[in-house]
Amino acid sequence: MAQGTSPVRAWTGTIVFLFLAPGVVAGLVPWMITGWRPYGWGAAWPVVLLAWIVIAAGVVVLLHAFALFALHHGTPAPVVPTRTLVVNGTYRYVRNPMYLAVFSIILGQALLFASWGVVIYALITMAVVVAFVKGYEEPTLTETYGGQYLDYQRNVPGWWPRITPWRG
Repeated sequence: MAQGTSPVRAWTGTIVFLFLAPGVVAGLVPWMITGWRPYGWGAAWPVVLLAWIVIAAGVVVLLHAFALFALHHGTPAPVVPTRTLVVNGTYRYVRNPMYLAVFSIILGQALLFASWGVVIYALITMAVVVAFVKGYEEPTLTETYGGQYLDYQRNVPGWWPRITPWRG
């Protein structure tokens, strides 16, 4: 499929991909592990508050990053990429905000439900994601966007956000 698409198709594809990828990885699988049964934190209510803050922050970053792809007339799905390299919004701070957001959502659930199973799942998921990024995504972006991506890659870290936004 050609790079880029109509705004309606971009938004539709982005929303469908949101439910299929992060929805399964950060929602369905943790639910299958925990049943989303609350842990009785009792007097340790700050732990519950922290867990919800981590989850909410992940959701906000994830939705923002997904919206950027639709606004660039594409989707985060490799089969319908954007016409241009997405380097605005959260992407000015870190190259992989979606993956970090999903990791945050999963770890927040691990804390909320006091589940070592979800912690282990999160670590396995991140290992798979890093392998995908290094083995497929970065080479594909380099091939597609060339020097523009290489400049972005040199200036914006992949996994640990910058303090100030990149203005390249």
